[in-house]
Amino acid sequence: MSLTSMTGYGKGEAQQDDVTVTVEIKTVNHRHADISVKLPRTFLSLENGVRKQIGQALGRGKVDVYVNYELSSEAKAVPTLNRELAAAYHRLFAGMAKDFELQDQVTISHIINQRDVVQIEEAEIDEATLGVCLTRATEAALEQLIAMRLAEGEETRKDMDERLNVAEAILAEIEKRAPQVPLEWQGKLTERLAKLQQGIESDPQRVAQEIAIFTDRCDISEELARFKSHLVQFRALFNDGEPVGRKMDFLVQELNREVNTMGSKSNDAGLTMSVVALKSELEKVREQVQNIE
Repeated sequence: MSLTSMTGYGKGEAQQDDVTVTVEIKTVNHRHADISVKLPRTFLSLENGVRKQIGQALGRGKVDVYVNYELSSEAKAVPTLNRELAAAYHRLFAGMAKDFELQDQVTISHIINQRDVVQIEEAEIDEATLGVCLTRATEAALEQLIAMRLAEGEETRKDMDERLNVAEAILAEIEKRAPQVPLEWQGKLTERLAKLQQGIESDPQRVAQEIAIFTDRCDISEELARFKSHLVQFRALFNDGEPVGRKMDFLVQELNREVNTMGSKSNDAGLTMSVVALKSELEKVREQVQNIE
């Protein structure tokens, strides 16, 4: 199971009888599930069903749904007879013929040529048909959307994996360099004391105590161990099979916490540079995590 991005687009279409329904879904990253549905008034009674269908398929993200429909030409133009008006015209014409002693007979052409006797109306759409089309179109749009989100999620996973590889390489350099820092400091301290004392005997116990204090102050072994543990947990989420964006976000925060502590303890220009490089890679990972569902 790959990671799923929160960014994607899908379009679906379904047709039944005289109705064709089109659904478009666009998603971007968001801390929670935020579904916005825009649809014609004809579909208002079906809105909750669409929301439920989309909510079950998508974990979180800003979701914009657009619903449109078209009717066939036959359904758009349905002639209807205004029977009461037609009967009124018939009585009128028949009465005129009788009153004026006319020989002409009242024909259908006389009646249908009168205004509003025959009207062109849009056919009524069966709500059940609309519901079926809407469900099918939404399903097709979701299928396309999810495929796109999975594809982008896989690209994001590859990028984060590469960033983590770089982070591990930098961490190995830090791990190799860290034990050398107190030893080098000890050598410099001993050399400095030798120059300052000029024959005056120093207190070995006090020197050892200062060295121990410095060594403890710049010891980052615990931070290194926790950083490695967080990395293992982070990589495990690549194949978790569930929405893991929030978990990843938490672990990136913890990784940054350990790196910041390393930086505050470094007391060495080389270590400081490595810590800055490590933070840079973590920031790039954090940016990618913001788009993971």
